[in-house]
Amino acid sequence: MNDSLSVWTRLHHQATELAKAEPMLADHYFKNIIDHNDFASALACHLAAQLGNETVPAQALNSLFLSILTQHSGIVDAALHDMEAYYQRDPACDNYCRPFLFFKGFLAIQSQRLAHALWHQNRRSMARYIQHKVSLLCCCDIHPAARLGHGLMVDHATGLVIGETAEVGNNVSLLHGVTLGGSGNDAGKRHPTIKDGVMISAGAKVLGNITVGNGSKVGAGSVVLTSVPAHVTVAGVPAKIVGQPSDQAPSLSMDQDIGS
Repeated sequence: MNDSLSVWTRLHHQATELAKAEPMLADHYFKNIIDHNDFASALACHLAAQLGNETVPAQALNSLFLSILTQHSGIVDAALHDMEAYYQRDPACDNYCRPFLFFKGFLAIQSQRLAHALWHQNRRSMARYIQHKVSLLCCCDIHPAARLGHGLMVDHATGLVIGETAEVGNNVSLLHGVTLGGSGNDAGKRHPTIKDGVMISAGAKVLGNITVGNGSKVGAGSVVLTSVPAHVTVAGVPAKIVGQPSDQAPSLSMDQDIGS
């Protein structure tokens, strides 16, 4: 991945060029990217503008978010990895500004990271406020307590559900309509663990305290009810092993063929 300075430099440069090309959006690019000195400041401002309202002002959220990002540099690093993931894996992503400003999946994941920090600071009402606003804005629901790795690419995001005790590893790709849900109403760990390099295709449901192993692929529309070994392809209702991915990390290639 490009280092953080390189990603920020490219984002800033691309925003400047896009502002020139579309003057009607110039103020939008300036307010959310160009007027900022670093990536953390821009990210805090943009998320606050999206999540604020008349009772929870964007200015107050901006200060809160920037404070969190200053204290937790890992959130900034994860966001930069996510930006690169979109740029490398999504053919519709032809510049860094697109995920940063316009992709619901990117917005939802970065908002959840902030909510996660607040959750562990025992500011759970504020964390749930962010979850609620994101669910309305992005049509997806990610619990603040869920643990998310870096290099995530959430394509379209509509219909995505990630439960409270779910864990998602690094360099994972999730498509729209994916559910990482619970099974039963027992306390404790009740949602899936998704290991590194996994791709879960559109509409797939992974339910219960199970594990999807490193580098595996889940076919579209599948219902996964038992743990999945590393480096296999599963599909069907209920999902069964139907093959092996052609590469070690199907999340990177985004190949939807369940025969490979």
